[in-house]
Amino acid sequence: MSISMEHMNKIFTYGTLFRQGLIVTVLLSAFTVIIGFFIAMFLAFMLLSKNRLLRLVAGAYVQFVRCTPMLVQVFLVYYAVFGFISLPKFQFLGFIQFERFFPAVVALSLNSGGYMSDVIRGGIEGVDIGQTEAARSLGMPGWMTMKEIVLPQAVKNILPAVANEFVTIIKESSVCYTIGVQDIMFNVKAVQSASFIIVEPLLVATCLYFCLCFPTSKIIGYFERRMRESDKR
Repeated sequence: MSISMEHMNKIFTYGTLFRQGLIVTVLLSAFTVIIGFFIAMFLAFMLLSKNRLLRLVAGAYVQFVRCTPMLVQVFLVYYAVFGFISLPKFQFLGFIQFERFFPAVVALSLNSGGYMSDVIRGGIEGVDIGQTEAARSLGMPGWMTMKEIVLPQAVKNILPAVANEFVTIIKESSVCYTIGVQDIMFNVKAVQSASFIIVEPLLVATCLYFCLCFPTSKIIGYFERRMRESDKR
């Protein structure tokens, strides 16, 4: 099965589909990282809790996320959870189906939250314990110490990892085409079915994913170096 310019020229006539897939992939990844961050923050506090039951529940959830494939998790959320919930059926931005997009965001966010929770826990535990003790000696309550002293430093430490999670989700979101989310891979399949051309649409998808992930990772690396330099001053 050879690659030809004739096939490539034919594929470029489906540019609108690839553009729509690119938009869906970016939105899916952005919503996932934002929601997943808050889920991870909640799980991190559970993992750090003095309540043994909370630690066990959070730990079990994290292990479930890490030890099962994302595709299985997407299917469980879409068919086992939202199969019994009637979501409103409408399109936003003119082409994104809400009833498929929303379950995908939920599934990816639950997965991302499980992975990021340990990162956030590590960031919180990495803050010098002496600062917490100093705050307590000044009479600051625990919640204020966490809000004003610990979290700002922890967030600064974990920002690079959270940003890298965005790159990871861009790639892993490709499994959501299996539930009808119109991301890059969904539209690759649509183009393949319409044109009977197999390889060239995959090459276009590869280029799109690379153009999303490579610049993003370089930007993250740049800011990470700037943050390290500011810490040395």
